[in-house]
Amino acid sequence: MQARHEFKHSLNYGDYVILRSRLGHVMARDPHGDEKGEYRVRSLYFDTPGDKALREKIDGADKREKFRIRRYLGNTDYIRLEKKSKVHGMCCKQSIKILAEEVTALQNGDLTWMAEDHRELIRELYTKMRSQQLKPKTLVDYIREPFICRAGNVRITFDRDIRTGLFSTDFMKDNLPTIKAGDEIVLLEVKYDQFIPEHIVKVLQLEARRASAVSKYALCRMYG
Repeated sequence: MQARHEFKHSLNYGDYVILRSRLGHVMARDPHGDEKGEYRVRSLYFDTPGDKALREKIDGADKREKFRIRRYLGNTDYIRLEKKSKVHGMCCKQSIKILAEEVTALQNGDLTWMAEDHRELIRELYTKMRSQQLKPKTLVDYIREPFICRAGNVRITFDRDIRTGLFSTDFMKDNLPTIKAGDEIVLLEVKYDQFIPEHIVKVLQLEARRASAVSKYALCRMYG
């Protein structure tokens, strides 16, 4: 599991249109996207009763972690349980496949199957659900538009139409009613291993943009 650099920026719609056009000339589209080069993602975030993950994110804690379950809307065959960790500014992500029926059991409060599961990440989540009272907290939907570059293993994404399920965490229900989370903003995420090719840096003009503490989870938690 390799640590990666990760920066997030909040854009207005005009900046988004300009940057996506520029990136289209210097980076490839993610092959998993549709004909527009995008897909809709749903994430279910976990947190403690005291909102440990949210507070650590807002406070910019040097060491923090969060658990989430993620899938593409309209697809129940590819569901991932993910743990994201950040230490000294570097990010790591662990990800494993989880079945739809396992997600349903978890959401119904049936955790018995998790204790002896062969997947280490399932057992870790189980332990923290027991010891820290970690539980599904917020559902986040959004449209993701990704660009990739093999050099530096660079991945740049635009996330827009960010929506929340408010107090509902019915992860498997495609037609769940959602509302927009805040103003019409677009989140730019830049991820890479050791370096970003100079031509991509110039396109992004990163030196003129400040990293932002905003996240989709924090944005949606403002509504529930």
